[in-house]
Amino acid sequence: MADSSIEISVRGKWIRVPALDVGGKTIFVKGRWIRMAAVHDEEWLATELEDPEGCVRKLKEQGSDGLHADIFTFAQKLPATQPKFNYPMNLESWAVAATTSFKQWWEKLPQETRKNVRRSQKRGVVVTVREFSDDMVREIVGLNNDSPVRQGRPNNHYGKSFDEVKRDYSSFLDRSDLIGAYLGDELIGLVKVVYRGEVASILQCLPKARHSDKRPANALIAKTVELCEARGVSYLTYGLYRYGNKRDNPLLEFKIRNGFEEMLTPRFYAPLTRWGAFCISSKLHQGLLGIVPHRVIALGIGGRAKWYDLISRSRMSRCSSIAERSNRDRQTECSNPPAGSSS
Repeated sequence: MADSSIEISVRGKWIRVPALDVGGKTIFVKGRWIRMAAVHDEEWLATELEDPEGCVRKLKEQGSDGLHADIFTFAQKLPATQPKFNYPMNLESWAVAATTSFKQWWEKLPQETRKNVRRSQKRGVVVTVREFSDDMVREIVGLNNDSPVRQGRPNNHYGKSFDEVKRDYSSFLDRSDLIGAYLGDELIGLVKVVYRGEVASILQCLPKARHSDKRPANALIAKTVELCEARGVSYLTYGLYRYGNKRDNPLLEFKIRNGFEEMLTPRFYAPLTRWGAFCISSKLHQGLLGIVPHRVIALGIGGRAKWYDLISRSRMSRCSSIAERSNRDRQTECSNPPAGSSS
């Protein structure tokens, strides 16, 4: 057991948080009002936590100078759906596709999805597995910069440098594949899939919005399922199926159309302090998406999408007006720092 700290990625930014090594697993703590301890990269690990009781005991033993947390949370790894431990728990909703047979997966797809995969091929999209290299990183930089807004919210990876992107994609290289969709020499879509024994998980699925008519996302999912079958992987996960009380949304519809179904697995919450026990009993540990009614969430998401769309249109309009002016005018305007800059 060693006291340390690690860096984690939160909304595209790397931040340092306190951590503790217990039995080969790294436990980190985040949160302000509710200090939540969790297993680092739990969603991408090949094995689940083997000794949660030992982790709870060691976390409780931490003094004022150690790793302080109110709640310790951990999950069972798919396909284990029956609870193994006697802690308070929620059922976590995962988007899962069975991948033992590509043919069975394909035949269960809606007709429109199968057409989209064929349409992608007819329109010249070639899907291939790529090695992680500097050239690949440069292509991903261009993919990130396709749009400052994705799915109605800011694209946290827009404008990232080469080094930042290289760091983002350097994880799990020994047990992952980078799958690229190409139109000629242009990368128009990318999937990074991490293999975890009988389960594989999509870490990133990133199509170019301006090439949506080529259906790169559908072609990428089909290739990923094909690779899973070849590796003997039984299940492919694509994040959560439902996020708390958040219901229908475009991403969920895409998952359903591409053969992903809901699978519920236990997530446990072990109280470490009196405050942690109170938060669990009052369901505060579920966060806003687990407490706020769906209709309120839908209103908020709709308003946020309109706001960011307005900002995006304003930026594009401003850039167009600048491009139409003379070089002298543009140089004069660029001498003033833009609004919101650190200058």
